[in-house]
Amino acid sequence: MTAIQETAYPRFPTDIPPGELDAVYTPTSHELQWAQRAKQPQQRFFLLLHLKAYQKLGFFMPSEALPTDLVQHVAQQLRLRKPPTKALRKQYDQSGARNRHAKWIREYVGSRVMSGQDRLWLAKQALSAAESREILADIINILLEELVRHRFELPGFSVLLRIAKEARSEVNLRCYRTIVSGLDPNGKRMINALLEAPRGDGFSGWQRLKREPRKPTNKEIRSYLQHLKWLKGMAAQLPDIKPLPVAKREQFANEARALDAAKMARLEARKRYALAVTLIHHQYAQSLDDTAELLVKMVQQLASTAEQHLQTYQLEQRQRTDRLVSCFRSVLMAMEVGSDAANSVQTVVGEERQYWLDECEEHLAYAGNNYLPFMLRPFRAKRSLLYNCLEILEFQSTSSDPLSMELIRLLKDTRRLKVESLDLESLAPNLVGTLRSTRWIPEKWRALIYLDANAQQVHRKYFELAVFTLIKQELKSGDLSVAHSDRFDDYREHLVDWDTYAQEISQFGEEVELQTDPKELCRHLKEQLTNASREVDAAFPANTHAEIQNGRIVIKRNLASGLPANWQALDNEITRRLGSRSIVDVLVDAEQWLGLHRHFGPLSGYQGRVEDPRLRFIATLFCYGCNLGPSQTADSIKQLNRRQVAWLNLNHITEERLDKAITQVINAYKKYELPGFWGTGRHAAADGTKWNLYEQNLLSEYHIRYGGYGGIGYYHVSDTYIALFSHFIPCGVHEAVYILDGLLKNQSDIQPDTLHGDTQAQSYPVFGLSYLLGIKLMPRIRNIKDLNFFRPDRRFRYKHIEALFKGHIDWQRIETHLPDMLRVAVSIKLGRVSASTILRRLGTYSRKNKLYFAFKELGKVVRTLFLLNYIDDLELRQTIHAATNKNEQFNGFAKWCFFGSDGTITANLRHEQQKVVKYNHLVANMLVLHNVEALTRVLREMSAGGIPLSEEVLKALSPYRTSHINRFGDYSLDLKRPVDRQLYELGIIDEK
Repeated sequence: MTAIQETAYPRFPTDIPPGELDAVYTPTSHELQWAQRAKQPQQRFFLLLHLKAYQKLGFFMPSEALPTDLVQHVAQQLRLRKPPTKALRKQYDQSGARNRHAKWIREYVGSRVMSGQDRLWLAKQALSAAESREILADIINILLEELVRHRFELPGFSVLLRIAKEARSEVNLRCYRTIVSGLDPNGKRMINALLEAPRGDGFSGWQRLKREPRKPTNKEIRSYLQHLKWLKGMAAQLPDIKPLPVAKREQFANEARALDAAKMARLEARKRYALAVTLIHHQYAQSLDDTAELLVKMVQQLASTAEQHLQTYQLEQRQRTDRLVSCFRSVLMAMEVGSDAANSVQTVVGEERQYWLDECEEHLAYAGNNYLPFMLRPFRAKRSLLYNCLEILEFQSTSSDPLSMELIRLLKDTRRLKVESLDLESLAPNLVGTLRSTRWIPEKWRALIYLDANAQQVHRKYFELAVFTLIKQELKSGDLSVAHSDRFDDYREHLVDWDTYAQEISQFGEEVELQTDPKELCRHLKEQLTNASREVDAAFPANTHAEIQNGRIVIKRNLASGLPANWQALDNEITRRLGSRSIVDVLVDAEQWLGLHRHFGPLSGYQGRVEDPRLRFIATLFCYGCNLGPSQTADSIKQLNRRQVAWLNLNHITEERLDKAITQVINAYKKYELPGFWGTGRHAAADGTKWNLYEQNLLSEYHIRYGGYGGIGYYHVSDTYIALFSHFIPCGVHEAVYILDGLLKNQSDIQPDTLHGDTQAQSYPVFGLSYLLGIKLMPRIRNIKDLNFFRPDRRFRYKHIEALFKGHIDWQRIETHLPDMLRVAVSIKLGRVSASTILRRLGTYSRKNKLYFAFKELGKVVRTLFLLNYIDDLELRQTIHAATNKNEQFNGFAKWCFFGSDGTITANLRHEQQKVVKYNHLVANMLVLHNVEALTRVLREMSAGGIPLSEEVLKALSPYRTSHINRFGDYSLDLKRPVDRQLYELGIIDEK
């Protein structure tokens, strides 16, 4: 049964804080005057009492059920000697005055009671909500928002619960019918065969379906490509599920993945077939993504291996370089001495002319760091695998340029030829002219590929390598898409149509405070850039923190601000008073405060009986968030066994639900006064840290910067120290691709509008897209001397900062393509496509994608404005430095919480790895919340004991304290231990 506490249905707390009583429940002068319509003081009391309660709740409660704090507060405001007794309040509820007062209150507030027609409207709203939501509490919350927006009096909670249940059931049945209606008998037999028990020790088809790639060795890749062919054959026999809402597809896939073959077989037939079809399509799309990713990684690996071989070759060939330089020196000296240049050269070279020529040719083949010749040898081992990927992936061009598709077809047609060179004139005569006139590859490839001046004969292996390199580039830039995939599909299909754009653009512009008319926006930005550049130029001589050396800007290092004089003694006293707590007790306290276990019902959305849900949730959270694993957790917590711990994770917990629990922790954290001394909540920083993984999975990758195999935990951390969002991404991906997702997906009460990041966030498309989304991007700058500034116009010149500018803005390009860019931004805001999906395409150079160049040009404007502000504003640089430091501190704190298994994520399934990072994020945030609670109590005690505490002292504190938390020892889950009520207010500052 969904509890009222799981929803936003309004209710009074057990105790109303004094500050809230004064701010929310004190009648205004206008309300006091309005209440004079009730002649008797007692009647005015009841009228005002229910008015304030109704304003808070949106419905009427019995007088005797209202909180005593509220009753006493309203009585004090009316100067009554004592509030009416419970008997008098019960008598009032049974009188006609109550109905009369209710009518007056509804008129005063402007609300109305729902009619029968209104209930039909509410049922339609529930159906609409159920298409994108599965959890009843989420559907009820959407209904509450609609009721408040239309100023309806809220019906009883049981009414909303019944409407939500009926809507969810109807939508799910409709989805099941849609899928099963397109399923023929052969498809049903195929699904039934998947669920049959395996013979001997083999795997069932259902287990095989859930397979994910392991370490990408040649043998594993071949096996996985065979698996993809098997999935492709099954998906071809099944109905398309694209007409289903995205949320339902994800829900059905999660539910099916959590069930084994025996449990699937026991489901009602219609639901069983619907879940199976959804999971097969989901696994097929994911496998296509994996295969495209494998192709990209194999080509990248060929290039990186070749670069390493080139470096080794250059080290080994230093003697040859020395000989060539020595020979050239001798020639020059001979020419200087002798009068006949030819004879002088002949004297030095002698009969070894061909030898020296061969030496020069070989040296020049690798000049300019040309590693391409070294790609041939490793390519032979990967060639068949790359071709297999090429055969199984169905590529589609996202531009009008057909060259890539023609080259792919040519490779497929010539795969079986046993020749060393290809005659393009005979194989593809239409391509010869295009290849000759188009810069489809870098210039250093051409000398290796073309065997004649007319570009008709090509070196086969080099030509294949060049085409695979082109495919890799265009997959990354989005110029090529893969049909039926997820990450590599055509992102344009997810953008809103132009009719929807026209309806939404006005409201979008108001929400993000952006001028949406192309001419006006360009005029505004040009004016901004002109004024900012002139102001910085005029003030530059007085700027003591920046100077230009050899045409490059140099920023002087900020001086660190010192701690208060008595800081160390105060910090020691705080540590002493905090005492010592078990990490499990900390999790128990936070769970008792917030009731987080209520977010984790069965994946099906229907209620299931779980004994001791609090105990099971805390044990599971401890298991995966601290990385102990089910076996070690069961050994340490005697109340549960290994299967009970693992079962809850598999059947009840998803990333989305973990995000909701994280949001609830953040919202509770925001209520405290103490974080307000650490930041405003308007700033957040994004940064990543490497998490160790086993090598036996596709996500694991060797990271040069971090060293070792693993993935990247990418966190968005508020300037108040709490982490708002987390991702788990491969090492090879640019972290800046995900920098905007965290803010856009953040549903908490802390809503930053300024985002800081590391140096990877400096790319032009990231700046351009963040500007259109209303996000102020202000990354940390380490290499500002290498960055270019752009003039508002080519005619602009500056007195002091002229050396910084390397070009000017193409305003016509921005104006022409602004509607296309805004269409992307509107699509992101409406949830049709993620910012990371767009940035993944726009983050790689594309010669075909005009949108890439448009975002790049807009990004030049925004980044130049930021850089001008950066060199001129010392306080801004300090803010960025402080925010990014907090992010790095959170990374260390999260890893401190993740102490099991030497900090290595042991799961090999990607969705489980991503959940583990979310678990750890939740644990870290719960510890941060508990630390703020403990600090608040300790600081109050110290202040009451006469120890002075200044604002500077409070600002120097941090919730990332670990010395008082015992990670090891006796893990006893005592849910009956008394837990103190949360204490939000501080009120201890010594203003002196």
